[in-house]
Amino acid sequence: MKPEPVMDPFIELDRVEKVFDVRKKTGFLKRERRQVRAVDSISFTVARGEMVGYIGPNGAGKSTTIKMLTGILTPSGGRLRVAGIDPSRERTRLAHRIGVVFGQRTTLWWDLPLIDSYKLMHRMYRIPDGRYRENLDRLVEHLDLGALLDVPVRQLSLGQRMRGDIAAALLHDPEVLYLDEPTIGLDVISKAKVREFLRELNTERATTVLLTTHDLQDIEQLCSRVMVIDHGRMMYDGPLAGLHEVGESERTLVVDLERELPPIEAGPARVVKVEGPRQWLAFPAAESAAVLVARIAAEYPLVDLSVREPDIEAVIAKMYAEQAERAERAVS
Repeated sequence: MKPEPVMDPFIELDRVEKVFDVRKKTGFLKRERRQVRAVDSISFTVARGEMVGYIGPNGAGKSTTIKMLTGILTPSGGRLRVAGIDPSRERTRLAHRIGVVFGQRTTLWWDLPLIDSYKLMHRMYRIPDGRYRENLDRLVEHLDLGALLDVPVRQLSLGQRMRGDIAAALLHDPEVLYLDEPTIGLDVISKAKVREFLRELNTERATTVLLTTHDLQDIEQLCSRVMVIDHGRMMYDGPLAGLHEVGESERTLVVDLERELPPIEAGPARVVKVEGPRQWLAFPAAESAAVLVARIAAEYPLVDLSVREPDIEAVIAKMYAEQAERAERAVS
């Protein structure tokens, strides 16, 4: 049974800001200076043992937040603590308590075999020999890395390297893991393995996980809570079902029938497109797909079907549009 998260904040941000000075050339010898507010007064807490999705469109401020949480960037304002530590002031001390996977930027040594990167991290983090061997064996088994250990990192596919990076981030038993697109480049089977591994890590070791991803299935299968950030501001913090309700998002069910038929009738879903025996049905993302699939399978000659998740950028765009509409009504 998973230990209950300790409710005092393990990660704490209080009105955190990050402002960058940007210089833009406006003439032959002229440059214009302006400020870009990448993170704008963000506040949230994450309890020890929570697994939280931190999502938003490209350029929303997600990576900037993670870099401040690791100490790579210093906040322009506000207060930030991880395990009681100020990351920018005690980065080395914090490094032994966190693990980081930065999307397509590897922490592995490019020209060395994968195992050599792990040996270097063994020394860098001063991991006791027994603990290192135990952790390495467990990670190699769960992430299916056995055949890759002697392969130079530059020869690994993106999906293989992502698994290698996840293992590297966990060799020293961090208390918190920051993941940026951990299933990018993975096939369906590999995605399932990585998700199952992360669930076990969170359940058995109470590792705190902050996950950024564009794949809502990662969030649905791993996180009980999701935070949405856009233009540096917090748009939403709560359960995923609540996000779908706020954004009124829809999933799409693609149905292949044995033959061409009139539009399928299966409320609350509605047919949005028909091409021969294939039909596309939109239904509220907060609704269960299982009930809809069972009904269609019982009433129609079904060959195949698939469910397509809503695009997070479309959900956020709809949230913005509704906020603007409410503001306009309030003014009038």
